[in-house]
Amino acid sequence: MLGRFLFILGVFWPLLVSAQALQVNPDSIPGEVTVAPITVIGQADGLFGNTPGSAQQINRATLHSIAPISGNEVFRTIPGFHVVDEEGAGLRMNLGVRGLDPDRSRNVLVLEDGIPVALGPYSEPELYYTPSIERMSGVEVLKGSGQVLYGPQTIGGVINYQSMDPPALGSRGDIRLRIGENGLFHTQLNYGAAQKETSYLLHVMRKQADRLGYAGYRINDLTGKFNMTLHAHSRLSLKLSVYDEWSDATYIGLTQSMYDRGDQDFVAMAPDDQLQIRRYAGSLHHTWQLHEKAYLKTTLFGYTTTRNWQRQDFSSNPNAANSTGVVWGDPSIPQGSVTMLEGTGHRNRQFEVAGLESRYHVDHQLFGIEQELDAGARILHEQAFEQRVNGTRKDAESGALIQDEVRTGLAGSVFAQNRWIVHPSLSLTTGLRGEFYSYEREILRNVFAGEVRDTHILGENHITEFIPGLGLNYAIAPDWTLFAGIHRGFAPPRIKDAITSTGQALTLDAETSWNTELGIRHKATSWWAAEATLFYMDFANQIIPVSESSGGTGTGLVNGGSTIHYGVELGSTIQLNDHLAAGHQLQLQASATILKATFDADRYIQEGSDVINIRGNETPYTPSLAGTGSVRYGWRGQLGVQWTSRYTGSQFTDELNTVIPSANGRVGQMDAFWVHDLSAWWLIPGTRLEVGATLKNLTDERYIVSRRPQGIRVGLPRYLSGSLHYRF
Repeated sequence: MLGRFLFILGVFWPLLVSAQALQVNPDSIPGEVTVAPITVIGQADGLFGNTPGSAQQINRATLHSIAPISGNEVFRTIPGFHVVDEEGAGLRMNLGVRGLDPDRSRNVLVLEDGIPVALGPYSEPELYYTPSIERMSGVEVLKGSGQVLYGPQTIGGVINYQSMDPPALGSRGDIRLRIGENGLFHTQLNYGAAQKETSYLLHVMRKQADRLGYAGYRINDLTGKFNMTLHAHSRLSLKLSVYDEWSDATYIGLTQSMYDRGDQDFVAMAPDDQLQIRRYAGSLHHTWQLHEKAYLKTTLFGYTTTRNWQRQDFSSNPNAANSTGVVWGDPSIPQGSVTMLEGTGHRNRQFEVAGLESRYHVDHQLFGIEQELDAGARILHEQAFEQRVNGTRKDAESGALIQDEVRTGLAGSVFAQNRWIVHPSLSLTTGLRGEFYSYEREILRNVFAGEVRDTHILGENHITEFIPGLGLNYAIAPDWTLFAGIHRGFAPPRIKDAITSTGQALTLDAETSWNTELGIRHKATSWWAAEATLFYMDFANQIIPVSESSGGTGTGLVNGGSTIHYGVELGSTIQLNDHLAAGHQLQLQASATILKATFDADRYIQEGSDVINIRGNETPYTPSLAGTGSVRYGWRGQLGVQWTSRYTGSQFTDELNTVIPSANGRVGQMDAFWVHDLSAWWLIPGTRLEVGATLKNLTDERYIVSRRPQGIRVGLPRYLSGSLHYRF
C-alpha cells in the first residue's frame, strides 16, 4: 500500500508544482481564494449560464428567509432532491437524487468548501456527520455533466456547502440566538476582521434540545478561517474546525399498532441509546496566479471522525429471553411488538482521511477557438477502524469485543474539463475523470457460524474507472439558454460488504450509470428566472443497501442490477419588486419533480413460499411527485414574511412495492403529505437587532416520513421557535 502511495505521488506531484509564477496585479486573483467552489460562474439568483447541466445555488438571503432548523428544509426546495427525516433535528441527512436511495446520502458527493465530508469518501460515503447549515453563506448543487470535476461520487449529484468567509475590509460580527419548544437552544457567535495582508473569521456555535422529534442532542461546533496574502500573486488560507455531538439517537421506530394509536409518536423506546460523534478537520489552501488568465489552487486537507453508537438490544418476540420487562406495541399481533432486552451493541468506528489536490484554470485558444480549461489531480488516503462490542445490560457502556477490523484505501484522481466557446451563443464542454482506487480489508475478529473467533482475513481489490462527460450550452434567444449533457456515473464499491459463514470476504462491483440531461434556462434581467430539465439515468448496477440504517439485516450491500430513472425537474423565481410601490418586495418561488424510477432487469426475491420477479417495480423511497412553493414579502429590508409549502407524493418502502403495512411498521406504502411553514423577521428601527419567529408544520399535519431504520418515523408536529440576531 505504501509503495502504491509513493508511486501515485510521484506521478501526480509534478502536475501540482510544474507551473512558473509571474508577477501580476493582485486584483486579478480570483476573489474567493479561501475555497475551491464548484462553480465560479454561479450568480446570486441561482442560475448558472454556462454550466454543462442543471445547477442551483441557495444564497444567504434564501437561507435567512427559510430560517431552517436543519439543512433538510433547504434541500427540499431543490428540484430532484428527496430528503427523508430520521430523528427530526436533521442531524443526519438522508438525501436521494432523482430516485436514488436516500439512505445516509450514499449516492451524493457532499463537500464543504470543496472538501469531502463523508466518513470515507471512497469506502464509506455515509453522512453520519452533516455540516451545520447555520455556518453557511450558501449552498451549490450540480447534477449534470459538470460533476466529472468532482469525485469519487458522480452519480446523483454534488453538494458544496459554502462556509462564511472573513471580511475583505474592517471587522464585522454577529450573535444569533434561537429558542424553541422542548428545550431548543441554538446560539452562535461570528467575528472576523481584516488588516493589510491578513484576515480571519471565528465561528462558535452551541446547539441543544431536550427532545426535538426523536432525539435530544448537545452539539458544539467551532471553526476558524485565516487568510494571508503572501505577495502579489500568491495567497494562503487555513481552516480549522472541531465538531462534537452527543445525541440519544436510536434506530427503533414505532410498530403499526403504536402509530395507529396516535399517542406515542415520539416516545423514547430505548432511552439508553446514545450516539457520540467527534470530528477534527483542517485544510490549507494556496492560490497561485500564474499569469493574467491562469491560476493554480492547491489544497492539503485532513480530518478524523469518531462515531460511537450505543444501542440497546431488542426483539420482536414478546417472550424473548433476557427481557427487561418493557414491551412496546401489541404482543398479541405477530411481529407487532418490540421487547427491550438486557444487552447493548456498541458500533464503534473511527475514520481518518487525508488528501492533496490541485486545480488549474486557464483561458486559452486552440484552433482559433476561445477556450477555458479546468484540470487537476488528487491523491487521497483513508483508513477505518471498526469494532463491535456487546454489553450485558441495557445501559452497559462496555462489554465483549465481537468484531474487529481495519480497512485502508488509497485513491488517485486526474480530471480535466475544457469549454470550447465555438460562438458567442454556443459552447461545448468536454470532460474526463480518471479514478484509481486500491483498498485492503483486514478482519481480525468476527462471528463465524455463531462463534466469535480471532482470525486474520485479508482481502484487497484494485479499481480503475474513466468517467467521460459532454455538455452543450446554446443561447437560442436573449435570456434563453438550451443545455444538454451526458456523463458516466460512477461510485466505488464499499470496502465493508458481506462475509460468509466460512470467513470469505465478498466484493461488490462499482456502481455505474449513464446520466443524460436536456434542459432550458431563462433569465430575465430583473424579474423572472426559470429552469426545466429532462433527465434519464440508466444504471448498469445499482447497489441495494441491506444495512441496518436502510431497514435491512446489517450484513452489507448487494448488487441490485439495472435500474432506470427518468423524469422532469422544474424551478422558477419571480421578482415583482419593480411592479410594486417603493420599498415593497415580493418574490414567488416554485419547484417540482416528476419522476419514475424502476428496476429494469429480472431480479427474484423470495417472499414466503413465492418467488417474485421485481422487474418493473419502483425503487424504494421514490415519490413520483414532489414540489415546493414559497411567497416572500419584504418592506425596505426591515420587515419580512415568508410562507413555504411542500408536497411529497406517496412512496413504496420496499422492493416488492408492498401496499399493506406490516405489523412491525417497516414495510408498507407511505401516503402523500403537505407541510406548510411560516417565518417572519423584523429589524428594529435604529438598531442592529433583528427579531424573528418561525412556525413549522403550521397545520400540524401528522404523517409518516420513513419506515426506516427499524419502524415508523413520524414527521415533526407543529413547532414554534423564536430568534434574535444582533450584528456589530
